[in-house]
Amino acid sequence: MLTTNEKIGQLIYQIRQERNMTQAEFARKLGTSQSAVNRIEHGKQNLSLETLGRISDVLKKPLISISGGAVNLRIEGGNELHGSIQTKVSKNAAVCLLFAALLNTGTTRFKHMPRIEEVNRIIEVLVSIGVGVKWLPGNDLEIKPPAELNLTKMDKNAARKTRSVIMMLGPLMYMFKEFKIPYAGGCKLGTRTVQPHLYALEEFGVDIVAKSGHYQVTVNHKKPKEIVLYESGDTTTENVLMAAARYDGEVTIKMASANYMVQDLCFFLRKLGVRIEGIGTSTLKIRGVPEIRKNVTYYPSEDPIESMTFVAAAVATNSEITITRSPIEFLELELLKLKKMGLSFNVSEKYKANNGQTDLADITIHKHNGTLVALDEKIYARPFPGLNIDNLPYFVPVAAVAKGRTLIHDWVYEERALYYTEMRKLGANVTLADPHRAYIDGPTKFSAADVVCPPALRPAVLLLIGMLAANGTSILRNVYSINRGYEDLAERLNSLGASITVMHEL
Repeated sequence: MLTTNEKIGQLIYQIRQERNMTQAEFARKLGTSQSAVNRIEHGKQNLSLETLGRISDVLKKPLISISGGAVNLRIEGGNELHGSIQTKVSKNAAVCLLFAALLNTGTTRFKHMPRIEEVNRIIEVLVSIGVGVKWLPGNDLEIKPPAELNLTKMDKNAARKTRSVIMMLGPLMYMFKEFKIPYAGGCKLGTRTVQPHLYALEEFGVDIVAKSGHYQVTVNHKKPKEIVLYESGDTTTENVLMAAARYDGEVTIKMASANYMVQDLCFFLRKLGVRIEGIGTSTLKIRGVPEIRKNVTYYPSEDPIESMTFVAAAVATNSEITITRSPIEFLELELLKLKKMGLSFNVSEKYKANNGQTDLADITIHKHNGTLVALDEKIYARPFPGLNIDNLPYFVPVAAVAKGRTLIHDWVYEERALYYTEMRKLGANVTLADPHRAYIDGPTKFSAADVVCPPALRPAVLLLIGMLAANGTSILRNVYSINRGYEDLAERLNSLGASITVMHEL
């Protein structure tokens, strides 16, 4: 069993290697000796919170889960962005694929996985129940399930920090007749019902009862032929797909989500030998494989939400940047809305992602110089092929720099629109019509501010975007919610000309 210092040392070593930094170079930047670095990486030196903070700064990788202190950002705003940025692997695809790896008793290797807090929490859960998880060079992740999982050892604290843990139900129903998992957590966006999961899995014979702090699950297998989903949710569809993956027979899922992460899961399950028809539609026909034992390597596709984040940052700061490897099929409507607002952009020819399936393109956003105009009709999201539900918030800073009034209707979550009013602290004119609808009146001259991050991923990033556009120094405090879904966001924005400093509270 590794000691805490040894675990810390291994993590520091891995990140240093990823940065292509020698021990000597690392020591020089840290202001210490190479022998001291060697002791740190071998777990033979106690580290203060201050030292951990310095190491995080040098490696440009917040070690939040180790240092325990909040991570804040200091933003010197008003800088024009320029250059090119590459879209990273999808956060939402990554989290469902981690659970899908439990279906395979062989070794699964995922390429270029995002090192984000949501992934870290799921890895903590998997490791705690006996799964072998190892980071490899290039952010590849290797997963080896044991002969038998030990659910009694599950890290409940990590599990409750991510709503994604609900997706364990699909894989676990083939391993246990009875088990329990903690209540799901994640973003604070209101009472996001899990009832659609329960209704769908009931068709497979899974009985789920909510107890104090956990779900009690009993399995008496049934053989459904057709399942109509109560709601076309992404995680609901993924859960049912994983349940169907080891189903001994054929089942049709209707009202399924066709969103990007669902398609990525389908492509991965196909590599495991599962037959799936109808990918990209709302009707999926699946023939499962009762026993899956394959050594597979899979490339998850890129994140359209991250691409949209950089689009919004370019628009808010009136900048010209290129976002490469953007999953264009899941951004086409967003770009059309922006075009009708008066934004000029170019989209390259399409090319395939490394999974051989997803269409990518490079998007160049041009400066608008204050010529954007609000749309007459409301902007709202819907399941694919509509405007993506997680892309909707990024129209808040876009609408803020457009002339006129924009109505944004966020009907999916009870409370997310409430967080849009946080943009008032940066000078945006946001009027809340009700818990689902907000009016944005522009154009806005953003102003610097000192703000604590809301406990929700997308609304937190909106504040960062507004601060990039505001002249002066802003502080964004406790950015854990941003780090749940973005890897090295501050560093990557700095590569485009932003001026962001990561600060650690001790």
